[in-house]
Order: sequence, then structure tokens, then C-alpha cells
Amino acid sequence: MNRKTLVLAAAMGLLAPVLAACGDTESGSGDGDAIVVGTTDRFTASEEEGLAPLDPAWAYDVGTWNILRQTVQTLMVQPRGDGEPVPEAAESCGFTDAGNERYSCTLRDGLKFSNGDPITAQDVKYSIDRAISLEGDSGVFALLSTVDTVETQGDREVIFHLKAADATFPYKLSTPVAGIVNQDDYAKDKLRDGFDVDGSGPYTMKSEVKDGVLVKATFTKNPSYKGVLEVKNDKVELAAFDSAESMGDALEKGDIDVASRSMSPQQIQKLSTASDGEVELVESPGLEIRYLAFNTKAETVKDKAVRQAMAQVINRDELVARVYGSQAEPLFSLVPAGVTGHSNAFFNTYGDPDVAKARELLKDADIDTPVKLTLHYTTDHYGPATKAEFEQLSKQLNDSGLFQTDTQGATWDKFRPAGQKGKYDVYGMGWFPDYPDADAFVAPFLDEDNFLNSPYVNTEVRNDLIPESRRQADRLAASKAFTDIQDIVADEVPVLPLWQGKQYLAARDDITGTAYALNSSSTLQLWELGRGVSG
Repeated sequence: MNRKTLVLAAAMGLLAPVLAACGDTESGSGDGDAIVVGTTDRFTASEEEGLAPLDPAWAYDVGTWNILRQTVQTLMVQPRGDGEPVPEAAESCGFTDAGNERYSCTLRDGLKFSNGDPITAQDVKYSIDRAISLEGDSGVFALLSTVDTVETQGDREVIFHLKAADATFPYKLSTPVAGIVNQDDYAKDKLRDGFDVDGSGPYTMKSEVKDGVLVKATFTKNPSYKGVLEVKNDKVELAAFDSAESMGDALEKGDIDVASRSMSPQQIQKLSTASDGEVELVESPGLEIRYLAFNTKAETVKDKAVRQAMAQVINRDELVARVYGSQAEPLFSLVPAGVTGHSNAFFNTYGDPDVAKARELLKDADIDTPVKLTLHYTTDHYGPATKAEFEQLSKQLNDSGLFQTDTQGATWDKFRPAGQKGKYDVYGMGWFPDYPDADAFVAPFLDEDNFLNSPYVNTEVRNDLIPESRRQADRLAASKAFTDIQDIVADEVPVLPLWQGKQYLAARDDITGTAYALNSSSTLQLWELGRGVSG
């Protein structure tokens, strides 16, 4: 079997996979032989990061969401191949008024939790009210910020009364924070500690934990599941690895069947050029972005001229070429290319990198140079190339003569809370969208209760432009508001976009369904995987 790169061509909202190899047929196993998927995501339950990593009311990163999407059912779900969300636990959903402020869902008949308890509209109301009232430190509850009240009529109808028009609300009901949980398992006034997860999704889950770290999650097909997803296997094991290298070795040896995020650029390059073997590389368009976040109250970067000068100096083309090669593209806005509403706001504002212009910005603001900064990054969350990326960023800034920077790495369980608490002046973050809409690249950074806990506030963005964008049922009509927001971000630089990445899976050649195992929002769809015949 040749090693092939399966390139999945896509436009935003329309994924058109090219099924070009035996690993992407529609056949599946269903024979009970567990498919083993590797990941370098780190799942911890520490005091600093929070003791409830898998509670839907707290979890808010791509790794934990990928666990919850297998186990905790939502009213809506992203369809196979992307597009607008479709009913999942619901039989039907829709706005019932012209102003997009009243949204009603009818549950599927006979819906049950995995333990056999019936699911009613009251369980949905309980779950949504609980997530909002707990106000988890992660900021995930902000996705439900437009909910005013939740009403039930009988056992199957749920009505959401919104504070303001929100055309993106169906997308938000497809995210894990809107997951339906059992009142017997999830207390109303307390987050659920540890790594236990219960719901009505396509799988049940058993956790293997060592020293407060989830090292393996075993997903078993849920016989009580009723929804739109077609589950093509009986069991999947998600195994957590300490490094991309150890995950790659396990795939090469056949100890795992699939390697997911995050492989190193070198591994991806090797797989894409290899001429034979038993492993295939699946490449697809992605909406992952990387950026620098600023504590805009910190003494070193509170003057926007410093942030603007960094935007003027950093050479994204060189950064991507030296670290990621063809696996990423320079990004000049919070909203990535391929998403309706995208603009190249930072390029329009700053043009090509120019040290002289940056020097002038700092001089006009009476900023002494070199500006001393530490660039913080996480060592174990966004892949093994992050260290090299920040060394390159530091070099670019230092070579300008305008900055004197160093770099400092920390594990995610310490890095994430330190960023939220304002302990870092400048730090690197990644973002996988909550749903494939420009709103998911704007509100989480700039709205009230944003997930960065950023002190930056722009009242025009919060009070006018974000609400205006949500009033537009036609998302193309929202582009003007998003363009204005991106122009403001480029001028004030509360965050500095760097690059937009592609996404990859590597799978042994008897694994089927890999073309749909990741959607554009990097959702891991384990139910798509099956075991076929090695080619």
C-alpha cells in the first residue's frame, strides 16, 4: 500500500473529500476490535487548571471537547462534511419569530441517557441553566450569553428566549457546553470533578487515570443512542502520548491505528513524501489559528504603539516557511481565510514587515528601545514545533534592534491559568473555532466574559458590531460588521494573528472513514472510523 496524502478540498461550509485510497472507503468493522487513536493532548485535573476538565460547564479546549462530543449529546450537531448544524438530540429546531429571538426544539421520542434514564425537556433546561449559572473559569458559559430564559412545554419541547437576536444560536447548541447531562450525575451548584463523563452520545466512556492525568479513554458504542450520527465501530480507544515522536513510533509499530493532533512538521513531511508503507496521511483544510495574546494592562505592552510595532516587525511568511513549511499559511486577521467575513486587516494596515516604520511608531509614542519582553508559550498543547516558532519570533523581534526578548515555556496545566490571571504580558495561543462562523473568531476574544479573560475592551465592538453581526440570518450580510471589527483589532492589536494551519491524521491502511474523522473545526468524529481490509 502506498503512503498517500489525501487532500480534502473545501470551501467554508462545504467539505468535498476526495476518497482516493483504500483507507477511505465507506466500509466499517463493527466487529468489536477496538480502533486505537493516538493524541498528544494532555488531560489533567489539577488545582491550577481546574478539577473538572470534562464537565461540559467548564471544558473549553479542543482536546476535552473532542472527548465530550463522543459522549454528551447536544440538540444540534455539525453535519458530515460541514455546513449548517442539523438536529441531533432534537427531532427539529428552528426560530419561531422574525427577529431571531425565540428558538424552539422538539426532542426525539424515546431519548435516553446511557444508563437508561429517559431524557426530557426538563433535562435540557437543567443542563443549559446549570452551565450558565456555574460561570466556569474557562469562560465557556459565554457561548450561552444570549440566553435569557429556557422554557419547557411538556416533556419534549424546549423554548429558548434570547436577550437579543442571535443567528448563530443553532451553532452554539451544537457545542459541548450545551450538552444534555443527567441531574443525578451533575450537581446543579458544583462542577463534576475528575474524568467521569455520562450522557446520551454515541459512546459511553471509561477512563484510565495515572497521577491525575487521563492516559486512555475507552469509548464503547452506546446501545441507547438515538441521533443522526452513524456509528461505524463498536469501540475506540483514545491513547494520550507524551510526545509526537512516541505517538509516531506507536503508529509505525502498529500499536495504534490512527495518529491525530499533534504530529510534528517533520513527521508530516516524511509521511507526505514516502513512496510506500502501511500508513496514509490525510490532509484537510483547517480553521486552526495561532496568535499572540497581550495583557493590555501590563506595563510593557499597555501602550498600543508597542503592540503595533510588533505587528509591523513580525514576518509571517518567514515564520511559516522556517517552522511549518506548506503546512500553514500566514494569517492577517482573527477571522481566517475561507470563512465568510474574512479580511486581511493586518496586511492592509501594516503592509510588509518594515523596521523603519516600527521604529517611527515607537518614537512617536516616546517608547524607549529596546523594549524588553518575555514571549511565553505552552510546551505540550499545540504541538512540538511551538518552541521553534517562538524562538523564530524572538529572533525576528531582536534582529530589529527595537526589542530585547526571550522565550519561556510551560506545560498547559500551568500556562493556561497563568494567562487567564494576567501573569503573562505576551503569550502564544491557538484557537480551534467553536463553530465555523466568523462570530466564533471574534466574540471569544472581544466580547464580555471572553475566554482569554482579557482586560481589553472596545465598546463599539461589544455594544454595536457583534450584536449587529448576530442580527443577520444571511451570514454574508454580516460581513461589513466583521470587517469593521477586524480593522479595529488591526489598529489596537489586543491580539496579533500569526498563521492558519491545515490539519492532519495519519492512519494505518486498514482504517476506513478517515476522510470524515476531522471536520473543519478540528472536531474528532470517532464514529466515522471503521476497520476494513488492508490494501
